[in-house]
Amino acid sequence: MSLLEINDLRIALNGEHDKQVVKGLNLSIEPGQTMCLVGESGSGKSLTALAAMGLLPPVLKPISGTINLKGEDMLKASASRMRELRAVSMSMIFQEPMTALNPVARVGQQIEEVLEFHSSMSKSARAKRAKEMMEAVHLPDVDKMYRSFPHQLSGGQRQRIMIAMALVMRPQLLIADEPTTALDVTTQAQILSLIRELREDQGAAVLFITHDMGVVSEIADDVTVLKLGEVMETQSVDNLLRHPQTDYTRDLLQSVPSQVPRLARAQTSDNIVLATQDLNKTYGGGGWFSRGREVKAAQDVSIHLNKGRTLGIVGESGSGKTTVARCIMRLIDPTSGKVMVDGTDIATMSQKELKPHRKDIQIVFQDPMRSLNPRIEVGQSIIEGPLNFGTPRHEALARARELLELVGLPASAVDRFPHQFSGGQRQRIAIARALAMDPDVLVADEAVSALDVSVQAQVLDLLAELQERLGLGILFITHDLGVAAQICDDVLVMQYGQVVEYGPAAQVLGAPKQDYTKALIAAAPGRHWDFANFRPFAEMAD
Repeated sequence: MSLLEINDLRIALNGEHDKQVVKGLNLSIEPGQTMCLVGESGSGKSLTALAAMGLLPPVLKPISGTINLKGEDMLKASASRMRELRAVSMSMIFQEPMTALNPVARVGQQIEEVLEFHSSMSKSARAKRAKEMMEAVHLPDVDKMYRSFPHQLSGGQRQRIMIAMALVMRPQLLIADEPTTALDVTTQAQILSLIRELREDQGAAVLFITHDMGVVSEIADDVTVLKLGEVMETQSVDNLLRHPQTDYTRDLLQSVPSQVPRLARAQTSDNIVLATQDLNKTYGGGGWFSRGREVKAAQDVSIHLNKGRTLGIVGESGSGKTTVARCIMRLIDPTSGKVMVDGTDIATMSQKELKPHRKDIQIVFQDPMRSLNPRIEVGQSIIEGPLNFGTPRHEALARARELLELVGLPASAVDRFPHQFSGGQRQRIAIARALAMDPDVLVADEAVSALDVSVQAQVLDLLAELQERLGLGILFITHDLGVAAQICDDVLVMQYGQVVEYGPAAQVLGAPKQDYTKALIAAAPGRHWDFANFRPFAEMAD
């Protein structure tokens, strides 16, 4: 008998039959099995999980079907019964632990709350069990971690706390909703290994929700592919990766960026549009009465970027890559060193002196929804920079319409608001806004990390097209080695603020010299698969 069996599940907006967002989904998971639920944003993956947990928002209602956990239909269970089942029979790891954890409660206390609600343990027994669970998820210095608040932990540590909370009552079903999306490759590999280990130790079944086919290849036993609420196919992971049955699955697989570096492009210009010399950024150092700990976020970083080329900076969270980008943009002030934009050192300029140079270097951030003003039309966001530099409004708006068409959106989009677009479309708008200043350098800070693989591929193609057409120099910040391999001409690897390795992408990613670079590459999910050709790399060698 299946542990979880979903039959003909239909979920609709306001319960209206013609507004279905999940359409007749069927799914079955056996004890000890890992089923990956795969699809792009809007496919219904998370809604299926929330329905199983009884956590759907009121505006979305199941209108037919069953969700049977050990033979009991979750859709017919009362609210009190669902509270009894959560954490004991089934539990969920959410995508973003910082929003799921209580920011004003210590993490040990939050794990204990699960035990307090679902068991009759004494306070001392709860504390002991919470610490045992923290050790089980391989957290360091458990006593210190137990007393810490969420903001004092790294992203990987917060996700481990979420896993500890989810598994502390030893549920039979674990639902993991994109638990590794925002993590760097080494932390991601650790979390995937941890989930496999805990599944084997506790015998739990896992419903793993993701859009990352590399992750699927690492953790899945079977895979169900969703598109717009409908099941496209269900297969074992090996069969799906080798013999996808639908065009949609084939397109998903072929959109995965290969970790084999692209062929090096010929350098067409010796014009250096961006360079740093011995760039340093140090935080801390103490206050009036004591000397605090100094953090050297960037140490003696020297780079150069030619017109029409892409330089990638890769590394784990905390490596200093974003600090370097923000120093280059002068969003923060470097402690020492030079930042040369078109031959001019802007590192020590005052904000007034800096203003004429701002147009030469523009940035695209990771989350366009946070960088675009939600209260004004996108056209107004695009023309804001040119207006500040004296461009007449009618000219700026005409240019905004041209730029929207250049990035693949209709000119009429100038009159719409950010929330009316998808994530990929908003990122295109952010690119158009950056291009409105006619920059020589575009800094892309994790600009595709939050996007589905197919949308990610479209944005990467767009950047390559714009670079070829406009001669942009692109500084590309990423933790995704596959993305770096596909878009970068040169790659700089950072760790703890220091440059570990720097050179052509084919050399750094194809034949790394440093152990740290090798470890990054070894941790990347899906590194053994040639997704575009539906086979492992080992078979290509044969």
